[in-house]
Amino acid sequence: MPTIAANGIEFAVDIRGPSGAPPLVFVHALGASKESWREQIAAFAGRYRCIAYDSRGHGETTPGPMVPHVAALADDLRGVLDALGIARAAIVGISVGGMTAQHFAATHPERVERLVLISTTAKTMDGAPFRQRAADVRVNGLDTVARATMTPRWFTDAFAAANPGRVEDVRRRFVATDRESYALAAEAVGGFDAHHLLGRITAPTLVVVGGKDPGTPPEVAKDLADRIGGATLVVIPDAGHQVAIEAADAVAAYVGAFLDLGRQVEERAPATFEEGLENRRAVLGDAYVDGALAKAGGAFGAPWQDFVTRIAWGELWGDPALRWRERSMLTLALLMVLNREEEFRLHVRGALRNGVTITELQALIRHAAGYAGAAAGNNANRWAIAALAELEGEA
Repeated sequence: MPTIAANGIEFAVDIRGPSGAPPLVFVHALGASKESWREQIAAFAGRYRCIAYDSRGHGETTPGPMVPHVAALADDLRGVLDALGIARAAIVGISVGGMTAQHFAATHPERVERLVLISTTAKTMDGAPFRQRAADVRVNGLDTVARATMTPRWFTDAFAAANPGRVEDVRRRFVATDRESYALAAEAVGGFDAHHLLGRITAPTLVVVGGKDPGTPPEVAKDLADRIGGATLVVIPDAGHQVAIEAADAVAAYVGAFLDLGRQVEERAPATFEEGLENRRAVLGDAYVDGALAKAGGAFGAPWQDFVTRIAWGELWGDPALRWRERSMLTLALLMVLNREEEFRLHVRGALRNGVTITELQALIRHAAGYAGAAAGNNANRWAIAALAELEGEA
């Protein structure tokens, strides 16, 4: 996972999508990580240049001293954008990430194209519980806090019962957070008050909240939306605080429609080899691409590698008109119909990295077989099983 240096910290970042696509930056919650945006990045990568980073002491980012104020977290967001050379972006923040996004949008309005605030508030009305939580974490670690946080605060009981693996994955990353970094960020949440800043936000703003969020319930989200000129409020029923995970498809649909309102399709310059190579690595993984290039055939094969990388991975996969998830499914269907086993198995790898689920892969094969015939379906099913076995062997 790449890292970038900003504000004296090595920030771990996840970047997916064509280099020329509009940047879309995700800021996670207290005790979470960039991985919590997995479902949303799968929904937008390809149409947007998706950037998610771990805040200091969270996930894979190194800890570091911090003033316990959301302004410091907003300055880290600025530092990450500066390090990546991004002058202006759409920002999506959840919980304390939403507080960070509010502060950044108010103090750097020229750098925010559109603003999405999820499960957050304009002001923490009672900071005492967060200060107490910080003190407890410094002494006892995050295990107890994690158990109380997962359900029913972050996830509804119904979601947790139906998706125990996803909830456990979030909990495992939560408890791995650096104690002091969590405590400082909790103290920042406890003292948060953006009432005097919200009038400075000029970016079109969408506020999203789960109908069963106990931490920032719909009435809190409504207050936030009312304080930002022209903001739109969306309440997603039967979802908790981590609504972007629990109701991922609904959130992606609302956010996507909101982002599309301001989307401008710009004329693209011809893709370079380097841009295509970046997309190829993002979809297929560094190890596979390095191996493919090593076996490319030297000087004889170089022109072909240049052609494939520039045209297929630069021009086609670099076109932001379709999401990478959609491109993966379309590519698999075409390769199945054309009876291209090697490429089909390769693109199973890319499809999984782009957010296609096993269930969707099975449905894709059945659907394409309905039009292309049972023989094509038999072949694709066999190829998919082989590809999945290869990937499991690499894990």
